[in-house]
Amino acid sequence: MFFCHFIFIFVALTKSERMRKGLLILLLCMGLPAWAQDCALTVVELNVENAFDTMHDSLKNDVEFLPDGSYHWTRGRYWRKLNGLGRTIVACGEEPSDVVCGDTLGDLRHGKKRFNWSLPDLVGLCEVENDTVLRDLTKRSLLRAARYEYVMTDSPDERGVDVALLYSPFAFRLLRNYGLRVALVKDMRPTRDILYACGEVLSGDTLHVFVVHAPSRSGGERFSRPFRMQVAERLCGAVDSLRALSEDAHILLMGDFNDYADAPALRRLAETGLVNVSVTAMGSHGAKGTYRYQGEWGSLDQMFLSENLQSAVRDCRICDAPFLLEPDEKHGGVKPRRNFLGPCYRKGYSDHLPLVLRLVF
Repeated sequence: MFFCHFIFIFVALTKSERMRKGLLILLLCMGLPAWAQDCALTVVELNVENAFDTMHDSLKNDVEFLPDGSYHWTRGRYWRKLNGLGRTIVACGEEPSDVVCGDTLGDLRHGKKRFNWSLPDLVGLCEVENDTVLRDLTKRSLLRAARYEYVMTDSPDERGVDVALLYSPFAFRLLRNYGLRVALVKDMRPTRDILYACGEVLSGDTLHVFVVHAPSRSGGERFSRPFRMQVAERLCGAVDSLRALSEDAHILLMGDFNDYADAPALRRLAETGLVNVSVTAMGSHGAKGTYRYQGEWGSLDQMFLSENLQSAVRDCRICDAPFLLEPDEKHGGVKPRRNFLGPCYRKGYSDHLPLVLRLVF
């Protein structure tokens, strides 16, 4: 099995198309039958907090994130941001094992744990500006060796932010993708499209993925609630359409819903047979949610699965690696180490923490 993993990594780093094909055939002959019986898939969801490039889009309101804008968004800050996102995604692949290990009595006494690590297979991103940002992140940042491919939306959002899905082509064979436009209701501004992507995982199962960034709570929760309900209705319609074609469709919804678990929009999703598997997700370094507001932890980020995938869930947790946190000097404890606090540059990562889901088919 170790040899199969070695070949798998070598395939990812090989530039020759002919050599890649040959190695993949060897890999299929040696390892795939065993893998197909126990196929693990790691899924990450993260709001990346204003991943803008430094160039002006005349059709969007992105002037704050320009070198001469109020956030002084320079090339140096931009590349620091992308490499920070790469570091965050890599950290999401680290999984502590329950097995205590160590060669010495001191190791055993102190309960050292063995860590398993692998790159996430699917990464849903919210709040990315455009294709330039995704191309730089996947092809030019420190994440480039991961060989991620991506798809994203092209939404009418006034600020120009969109959602995207990074995927490893060695774990997820993309079949089709498109954006779902959300119809506007009274007082609602144009919002992000919902990204739909369908692909085949190594076990042969087809997985239907939706990435969501629902409208914010600007104007107050009560005022903005109908806007998020509209997104939920659009999602429910898409899920019903999938089930009309295949009753046993495997469905995954993830994103920043800008709502907590008991909100009407999320209850509406539950009514259509989707299960919120992230509702009890916790971190291991103090995070009790993906977001902290005025000292209170809560999760605006959610992951939903169709009921037929519940048995595949190994765990769902919050990645709160120490470098993603900073002390909360006002309220005590820790909070996400964000990139900006107002116009003040904090050299952080995001105001949200990532959700990590492990599925085993």
